[in-house]
Amino acid sequence: MTASASRDLTVTEVRLTPVLVADPPLLNTQGVHQPYTPRLIVEVVTADRITGLGETYGDTKYLELARPLADRLLGHRVDDLNRLFAEADEVAVDAARVSGQVDVGGLRGVQTADKLRLSVLSALEVACLDALGKSLGLPVHALLGGKVRDAVEYSAYLFYKWAEHPEGVTAEKDDWGAAVDPAGVVEQARRFTERYGFRSFKLKGGVFPPEEEIAAVRALAAAFPGHPLRLDPNGAWSVETSLKVARELGDVLEYLEDPTLGTPAMAEVAAGSKRAAPSASDKGGGGRRAGVPLATNMCVTTFAEIKEAFTRDAVQVVLSDHHYWGGLRNTQHLAAICRTFGVGVSMHSNTHLGISLAAMTHVASTVPNLHHACDSHYPWQSEDVLTERPAFEDGTVRVSDAPGLGVELDRDRLAFLHRRWLDDDGALRDRDDAAAMRVADPGWVRPAVPRW
Repeated sequence: MTASASRDLTVTEVRLTPVLVADPPLLNTQGVHQPYTPRLIVEVVTADRITGLGETYGDTKYLELARPLADRLLGHRVDDLNRLFAEADEVAVDAARVSGQVDVGGLRGVQTADKLRLSVLSALEVACLDALGKSLGLPVHALLGGKVRDAVEYSAYLFYKWAEHPEGVTAEKDDWGAAVDPAGVVEQARRFTERYGFRSFKLKGGVFPPEEEIAAVRALAAAFPGHPLRLDPNGAWSVETSLKVARELGDVLEYLEDPTLGTPAMAEVAAGSKRAAPSASDKGGGGRRAGVPLATNMCVTTFAEIKEAFTRDAVQVVLSDHHYWGGLRNTQHLAAICRTFGVGVSMHSNTHLGISLAAMTHVASTVPNLHHACDSHYPWQSEDVLTERPAFEDGTVRVSDAPGLGVELDRDRLAFLHRRWLDDDGALRDRDDAAAMRVADPGWVRPAVPRW
């Protein structure tokens, strides 16, 4: 990169700003979203006063690692990322965060020291790439080898949802209303389509008994014929229940995401689904693929978990998340491995702001084998730290050709959301959907898995 010769790319400062962002009362198998969710905004500043932006999870366990990892950047260039990742193991992780845990694919809540580090490194990497792009006058996708598409398709992320947070909880109001039955889910999907033009739909399941969620997907199929549909119960079902749902919805699902917990169980469902797949004559001559493809963002979350999942044919689509895979370059590495093994690839989403959406869009634009619309929570977020929100048009986000990520920080908004974090007594600094549910139902306990 000879053009950088006139620039001083040395990192002189790394700013870390935790924020609390309003979140609607979206339901999942563990409980309900809290009124505010923590995120961490990262700013990497070069000697030439160019600032790059990154974003990741803001829970305490990530904040503990953010400063020591950020300090590794000081005095080095923003294009010296390989060294940063190589030295990351030297940053200690509190043993209490991982003690007694077993790193087995698909065990909810299990995080190793490496996974925690990568989630922080992802934000540092994105911020460095943003700064480097601004220094060179190049968009981030150019730093990743160039885009293969000008717009990235996203899927409407549907949730069972309360009309508002429980009484007594201070939170921002939203205009989405409740969605606790098939009619509510279909209405939510209509509004997503009218507002953003989405052409595919994903329903977060594991909230109600499977029969009710089957009915909701059937209602979506009737209301939006021919549109790709996904269902994700976050591992809430047994193998037997997963197979039942696969049989019931096999003719309408694009894929079934993490119906059961762990790679061995997913492999059983994948094999059983293929065996049970009806022939073309059973479906009136229409025919369909052999079995429902299974997608995951739970049992394949590190490179070490790929071998077992792929050799056992446990998953047919991997949903990357650049946050916990360690950034945009690792996402490209993952996509290349998936392409080698004939496994599909798309992108998972957690509650995120516009910096992460911009990063997702840049890397997604560079992946040739991205054949499924990406997930995004972003339409649910009413607050952001950017001067201008990334826009969805016809269910897609245009890939910016501006230098870096193509987004700009709104410092007043950042300060406002950081003040909310400072004013919090600690109850909301770590996301806990079960704790949020107990506000409405004091007897709620985190459900044992499988629930059904």
